[in-house]
Amino acid sequence: MYIYNVTITLEPEIEAQWLNWMQQEHIPAMLATKKFSGALMTRVITDQDLGGPTYSVQYRTQSKAILEQYYQEDAPKLRAASAAFAGKFVAFRTELDIITECS
Repeated sequence: MYIYNVTITLEPEIEAQWLNWMQQEHIPAMLATKKFSGALMTRVITDQDLGGPTYSVQYRTQSKAILEQYYQEDAPKLRAASAAFAGKFVAFRTELDIITECS
């Protein structure tokens, strides 16, 4: 299992609109690619000043190969869909390879 993690820091004035867009449009569009089996959205809580509200969205996928397909086939279009928020957020993307998962 693999996780594609996107951490986003926003300008405070777009937070409500961005959250709505993420929940109603972007995350469903990501899942509609059929390359991800689920998504978890969290707010980052820290004592550090991150420059604005910060969120992490983790998309689960079966493999690095499927994630590479996403990058080639879907990422440009889905990233372009955030144009309404251009210049008002910073995104940091990481890949996580799950070693062990306990419940």
